[in-house]
Amino acid sequence: MALDFIDIDGIRRLDALLERCTTLTVTTHTHPDGDALGSASAFVCYLRECRKKDAVGVLCDSPAATVRPIIPDGLPFLFHDTDPQACLDRIAASDLVILLDGNGFSRTEGLQSAFEASPAPKVLIDHHLNPERERFEVVFSTPDISSASELLYYVLLELPDIGGDARRLPAPAARALLTGMTTDTNNFANSVYPSTFRMASDLLAAGVDRDAVLADLYNRYRENRVRVMGYLQYEGMHITPEGLAYMVATRDILDRFEVEDGETEGLVNVPLSIERVKMSILLKQDRDHFRVSIRSKKGWSAQQCATRWFHGGGHENASGGKLFWPDDIAGPAEAAAYLEKVSKECLR
Repeated sequence: MALDFIDIDGIRRLDALLERCTTLTVTTHTHPDGDALGSASAFVCYLRECRKKDAVGVLCDSPAATVRPIIPDGLPFLFHDTDPQACLDRIAASDLVILLDGNGFSRTEGLQSAFEASPAPKVLIDHHLNPERERFEVVFSTPDISSASELLYYVLLELPDIGGDARRLPAPAARALLTGMTTDTNNFANSVYPSTFRMASDLLAAGVDRDAVLADLYNRYRENRVRVMGYLQYEGMHITPEGLAYMVATRDILDRFEVEDGETEGLVNVPLSIERVKMSILLKQDRDHFRVSIRSKKGWSAQQCATRWFHGGGHENASGGKLFWPDDIAGPAEAAAYLEKVSKECLR
């Protein structure tokens, strides 16, 4: 039986699209995280193994080493930062485009114009606010779910060839779905619903090895990650009187510890273990901006903070955005003062 967030008419239209299309491209947001890669990998795997389609993942950025193993060996993925022409050629040749874990093609940044210009029908499967429904023929969207991986899981269950039986999912797809959901819930620490536990139970019963998933996610880091996280917590964490904990990972710090992309993932959650902290913000310096990660406790809106102060958005208690210079601040040295101002405004 379908859950109330699954549109059965949408399932019929999706199934019809999958039947008639032959060359499918699956994509997700820039700087793909575990949920993005888990959902995209699972769908590519399903399309190739269950529907016998020419399905390929096309992403704006190569994944960080910390999450790259989520893509099963041999599954075809193209990355715009390493092979731009191949990505553009693939999009142009596609007769169906599927976007996961992003509310619109703006989340694909360098590939946005190519996706939007494609005449192929488009499908959206996402759990963020404000989906750009007008750009898609079929939309599955709800914020009241743990992850895009969970939403995709329930969509796949309703398709005729899976027929509600998780055991019919290809094993690599099942593992990718559980992995993506695990990362987006911070291993069941946030954004968890009854449907999330049902999904996990179904996939474990279908044979997914959760111990192996956790080992791959959390026990294969480089030493550098542990050291930079310790440094930022001890030397770099500040807590405002209002209850905002913030850390600023400047270029100097990232270079000192030789931090690779993705190695600060999860750090923003740590300060929430402090009783008086209501919200946690991590800034990570990029070329002309900081990448911003925001987490909050219940009753305090990370989403509103991201929207108002950091050109971003997301979920009520887990959001992100960017902080630019010289538009928002004069330069990286002004970040702390900006965050102090945010604290006074967001946590009054």
